[in-house]
Amino acid sequence: MCRLFGLHAGAHPVRATFWLLNAPDSLSIQSRKEPDGAGIGTFDAAGNPHVAKQPLAAWEDHAFAREARDLKSTTFLAHVRYASTGALTLVNTHPFEQDGRIFAHNGVLRGLEKLDARLVELGAMDLVQGQSDSERLFALITAETRAADADVRAGILGAVRWIARELPVFSLNFILTTATDMWALRYPATHELFMLERHPVEASPLDARSERIRSRSTELSRSAHVLFATEPMDHNPGWRPLASGELVHVGPDLEVTSSVAFPDPPAHLLALDDLEPAAAASQAP
Repeated sequence: MCRLFGLHAGAHPVRATFWLLNAPDSLSIQSRKEPDGAGIGTFDAAGNPHVAKQPLAAWEDHAFAREARDLKSTTFLAHVRYASTGALTLVNTHPFEQDGRIFAHNGVLRGLEKLDARLVELGAMDLVQGQSDSERLFALITAETRAADADVRAGILGAVRWIARELPVFSLNFILTTATDMWALRYPATHELFMLERHPVEASPLDARSERIRSRSTELSRSAHVLFATEPMDHNPGWRPLASGELVHVGPDLEVTSSVAFPDPPAHLLALDDLEPAAAASQAP
């Protein structure tokens, strides 16, 4: 299953170190399927997006993801990919950047021919560079956001409602971020997505760890921040799972707003057994 990690550090950039893969130093890790891509998105002081990513087809490529990466940004978005749709190429590797926003997805949707037709109708097919369902999901959100005068929440609502009505869906969990705002969606209940509002009163460095992604920052021992992840990444009891259909927004001042924007399941909900073997393997916990 793809791993998502989002960090909103507030209005001022902070330094954080990221590792996108653990070193394969145990049989338990070596025996598991190796991921197919990894990447991280950040924003510079002017608010311009930067994405560093690599498909992981060889040992040398995995070294890219295992090296410590020291970054400075107000928001960070990391993703480790297990491919369900699309070749193991750079254009299919997350995160994706469109219109100055960065996006990563964990899940599967089908009916891409119909989705492509919708993108053509909206004049947004030029946003798609690869073959993945994730990039097309982002392109639809971008197209709907453009139609809503750059209102990202309206763009998410329009895109996800259309997909939930028209396409077969397994999971649409995603994180979308700018330099100032971050949105996270869990939909439907297929995969979990967690969030943590972490406060400086804890007076300890951020040291968030999972099997595939690690982030550490001493600066974040002194300021509040919000985390999203596919699994709790430390023992903090404040981690909570998003509800199915819950859309969370974190603003520039770290104000968190949330609603169950999609209370009903997709009209054409897919089960794991409905996926072809490669896609099903990519979605295993």
